[in-house]
Amino acid sequence: MLVSRASRAAIAAASAVLLLATSACGSDQPEEANTDTQVRLYGTDGNMQTAYAVELRERAGLLKGMKGTIPLTPLPESFKERLRTVDPKLTDYLYSAETYDAVVISALAAQLAGTTEPTEIAKQIVGVTTGGERCEDPNTCLRLARAGQDIEYRGVSLNRAGFTDAGEPATASYATLHFGDQKIDDGKTEFVGAGDESGASTKEPPRGRKPRAGKKGDGAPLVIGGLLPKTGDLALAYPPLAAGAALAIREINAAGGVLGEPVAWVDGDDGTNPETAKATVASHVANGVHVIIGAAASGISRAVLPDVVAAGRILFSPSNTDAGLTTVDDKNLYFRTAPPDSLQGRALADVILRDGPRKVAIVARKDSYGEGLQENVRAELERAGFGADRVRLLTYEPPADTQAVDFSASAQEIKTYGADAVLIIGFGESLKVITDLADAGVTLRH
Repeated sequence: MLVSRASRAAIAAASAVLLLATSACGSDQPEEANTDTQVRLYGTDGNMQTAYAVELRERAGLLKGMKGTIPLTPLPESFKERLRTVDPKLTDYLYSAETYDAVVISALAAQLAGTTEPTEIAKQIVGVTTGGERCEDPNTCLRLARAGQDIEYRGVSLNRAGFTDAGEPATASYATLHFGDQKIDDGKTEFVGAGDESGASTKEPPRGRKPRAGKKGDGAPLVIGGLLPKTGDLALAYPPLAAGAALAIREINAAGGVLGEPVAWVDGDDGTNPETAKATVASHVANGVHVIIGAAASGISRAVLPDVVAAGRILFSPSNTDAGLTTVDDKNLYFRTAPPDSLQGRALADVILRDGPRKVAIVARKDSYGEGLQENVRAELERAGFGADRVRLLTYEPPADTQAVDFSASAQEIKTYGADAVLIIGFGESLKVITDLADAGVTLRH
């Protein structure tokens, strides 16, 4: 949590009291476990989307009643309508706003830097979100930046506070989503804020460079490359990410572009796979890309970041949540618009505790994202009084290529353990966890 050290102990104590006090929210009393140990399912941003149900086809009913959290700001209907002009088939909006903001912030930073040199752009990125004249759209913000005016961008996802010194949001908004009949029931969505506005950076960025009349900025045009999951375990999340990036590029260029020229976009796949992502990064570097938007998964960003840094480029992810990335050695070239999981762990634990479970199983994808968030949730449950005998931690290896996850043995372990709450932290591949639970005779509560 991004707060001062002096307040951490007090916040931890207060959080434990709050979580215990809210364990009965949504009903007058915590629900008593059924004798057949019915299990409630919970999810995270990697699996709380309608496309997840579509993949289950005739077994989509297994998801009914599943709920979980995702980093999500209430999205204006006008923003959704603009996204649908890019992709009329869009049904999910997960990380679309974060992607849009990442592209816009990159463009504004380049305009203020007066150059497409990535290290100079990087020096402006945090400052674009703090301490200047507030603006909320590319047209207004670019006009101010062209005049050399310090700005404070407030976009769709970044609307409460700016970035920390580490280049990530100081605050976050989370949505609690509920699966209804084979899709997310938007009518039940709830929003809660997290983080501390005082964590935003107070450092002064370099003074913006006002271009001379008739002169373009150094190195224009600005070239931005995608490193998004067109394929792989996170392919379900690709449409809203791609739509957010495309909308941002379109609106930036409609506002006159950056440094006197339209911003160029170079598409690229991260494949939810380190080898695929590394190949894309190498291609982007060879093609003169200055800023890379992605990767989608935290583990993929960790894998490619050394290559990006060595090439002197910027990696700007709209969806990385691994808390460990806050302190990664990035030579100040890594940024993200998604909040770290240290904030989401508390929100997830609260959602689970509201239903009054006796035993909780936390199933996580075995990578930095899955195991990191698993530990954050476990720690929050511990603060709420759940000892080791009431929480079971399990992991699974992410599948290689088209291989499916085999969770059958762990499903039997959960059944024997008697968990009445199962949190699943994973991507599209985690569907197999749910079907294996059902096939093991675990009764899923709807």
